[in-house]
Amino acid sequence: MTPTTTATSTQLPIAPGEYALDPSHTSVGFTARHLMVSRVRGTFERVQARIRAGESLEASAVEATIDVASVNTRDEKRDAHLRSPDFFDTDHFPTMTFRSRRVDQTGEGRYAVTGDLSIRDQTHPVTLDVEYLGAATSPWGTPVWTISASAEIDREQWGLTWNVALESGGVLVSRRIQLEIEAEIIPAALTAA
Repeated sequence: MTPTTTATSTQLPIAPGEYALDPSHTSVGFTARHLMVSRVRGTFERVQARIRAGESLEASAVEATIDVASVNTRDEKRDAHLRSPDFFDTDHFPTMTFRSRRVDQTGEGRYAVTGDLSIRDQTHPVTLDVEYLGAATSPWGTPVWTISASAEIDREQWGLTWNVALESGGVLVSRRIQLEIEAEIIPAALTAA
């Protein structure tokens, strides 16, 4: 299979078929404001996704599952707090999911992927701004397609309301969270091998 690098306005830039994320070359992260001024970044280390590239955008879809307990902000105490009932409550809600509802082309190599994001026991719509970065073939003959995606969400919509008021005004952790995804996509059959 040879990577496809062009697309029409109604088709994804990859051949129709089933695809998955290459876990070694995929990062799913987030950024929050701390003390209203600095940025704290984190990632989820265990993520799976299935991408269906159809003959058209209307026939294309993505479904992703994130192991929330794999959160990593490079601070063990903070990560433990994020796993607690104050935030993700991973004992009761071990995963978060995203299931697309529609894919629209918004520009050359750019797509809006709108779907349902489920965190804890709440599900709300989110639109990912996806940029197609190109295709390549690895030295081992694996076809690879690369994307970057982002969205901003209000964490309190999903019941993640824990916070501390600051004496100087504002709160300890921002409500607005930036989601950031950098991913390599490969044929799904390669992940099952």
